[in-house]
Amino acid sequence: MYPRLRIARPVSDLEKSVALYRDRLGLLEIGRFENHAGFDGVMLGKPGLGYHFEFTYCVTHPVSPTPTLEDLVVFYLPDPDEWRKQCALMLNAGFVEAKAFNPYWRQRGRTFQDNDGYRTVLEQDTRSDDAPFGRPASRSL
Repeated sequence: MYPRLRIARPVSDLEKSVALYRDRLGLLEIGRFENHAGFDGVMLGKPGLGYHFEFTYCVTHPVSPTPTLEDLVVFYLPDPDEWRKQCALMLNAGFVEAKAFNPYWRQRGRTFQDNDGYRTVLEQDTRSDDAPFGRPASRSL
């Protein structure tokens, strides 16, 4: 059994962040809480994925999100048509395309930034789950 992963991020506008990630990454709301020790939050994911996002907003002491240019979430999309479709959906949802700080991501995909500066990379890659990282996989754009 593999561990599950939660990517937790403080956000400046909880509902806006939820809408961006839910609607454009096809995630589902799997949990929500209000005023839990001063925090409101929403978890987005899908059954069986093994990961989910948690977005939080602290009502009593708001935290300003401070992601760096290299704080990335990367999704590998093997199908070129699906990759193109997902890139267009990101832009239509309100994500802004950003120049990747690391040139590797400029060669291999597209980087999108949300309203708090968090970055998501969509990489078109046919790498299998057991393929080694660090060297190019076959791909066709």
